[in-house]
Amino acid sequence: LVLTEGYLMKKILIVDDEDSFRRHLSHLFSRRGYDVRESPNGKTAIEMVQDSPVDLVILDIILPDIDGIEILQKLKETYPDIQVIMMTGNATVENAIASMKLGAYDYLIKPFDLEELLILVERARELSQLKRESEIFKRELDRQSKFDTFVGISQHSKKTMEMVQKVAPMNSTILIAGETGTGKELIAKAIHRYSPRTDRPFIVVNCSAIQDTLLESEMFGHEKGAFTGAIKSKRGLVNVANSGTLFLDEIGDVSPGFQTKLLRFLESGEYRPIGSTQIYKGDVRVIAATNKNLQKLLNEDKFREDLYYRLNVINIHLLPLRERMDDIPVLVDYCLKKICYRTGRCISKISDGAISLLNSYDWPGNVRELENVIERAVILCNSDQIEPSDLPIDIRTQTARPEQDSKAKSLQTIEKEHLLETLEKLNGNKTLTAKTLGIT
Repeated sequence: LVLTEGYLMKKILIVDDEDSFRRHLSHLFSRRGYDVRESPNGKTAIEMVQDSPVDLVILDIILPDIDGIEILQKLKETYPDIQVIMMTGNATVENAIASMKLGAYDYLIKPFDLEELLILVERARELSQLKRESEIFKRELDRQSKFDTFVGISQHSKKTMEMVQKVAPMNSTILIAGETGTGKELIAKAIHRYSPRTDRPFIVVNCSAIQDTLLESEMFGHEKGAFTGAIKSKRGLVNVANSGTLFLDEIGDVSPGFQTKLLRFLESGEYRPIGSTQIYKGDVRVIAATNKNLQKLLNEDKFREDLYYRLNVINIHLLPLRERMDDIPVLVDYCLKKICYRTGRCISKISDGAISLLNSYDWPGNVRELENVIERAVILCNSDQIEPSDLPIDIRTQTARPEQDSKAKSLQTIEKEHLLETLEKLNGNKTLTAKTLGIT
């Protein structure tokens, strides 16, 4: 027998002092696949639940030792998610009210129709399962948001977060620019988190991942029959995100046709689903992001100038990791904690040699690449700290991408690279490195 989640959630405890009635119910539910337990009194029932929790209790109010209302109260105090169906042969309004106030799922008067009980049990079980799935979903969201933060100690990172704090309370449109992997979505989430819309939806639209013909439908929705395949009406993401934040990632990839519709929405807040004659009003804050040079696209007539200025009310530009190397140590520590939390594989230390290699690498993939490198190192690490041998060969040999090599480097970058290279050759001996380079 394979114990699936659905099977495990069908645990019932029947509490009644009438042996024949209790056994009859037990047989009834056992035949329908339920895991049934029985108790003739309240004390045993409480002990059974403590030993092995159940999903649902069918509880008689009149018992030889403890009143059923008291048992219900004790069960709900310790196990608030447990579902309890009360039953009695001596019905009173007071008992019914007391049961429902204490959280009973329902109240049945003996004799009752067994089919009615079966329906109640199934509904109560479904409610229990929905609550459990909701809790799992909430925990997953908490888990994901726990490490959903922009991290850095460099001057650039500090100024960026200061900017976030300033603009978050406003309703202005924001354009976040930066290379792929620099943390544009994290900044957008931080703005949403610190804004008055924080308890409303944050919806991400990856403009480059959706075909241009479908992007308008995704954003604004469509009516049934509006086009081939539109077999039913669909709400757009503007409607889904209403009162929240809409994050348009890779905005530089949208077509001129969609740019026109987006501009109209940004200027008026109005939109019309495809195939509809009705105009709707949307209340969303728009944050856009791009890894492309929109000024260049403007010059090439590939991006509307009026849309650019409408999006670019507030501009946040994220520097690539190679231009804010001071952030690497704290990012590494952050990644180690995140990986530990997510996978249970915990490495808390990294050697000076490994940090030196990370500091001298060019990071074409930015923070996203760094996180992948650290995760790989954690998996391959055979000791309590990450060593240079745990890092990818292109980092150990400092092989940067050709397009990065061809770029002109500042004198400060060249000096730093030469210093780190010399430090590595001299096995991290700072005194000997300083003497070799002729510096203090």
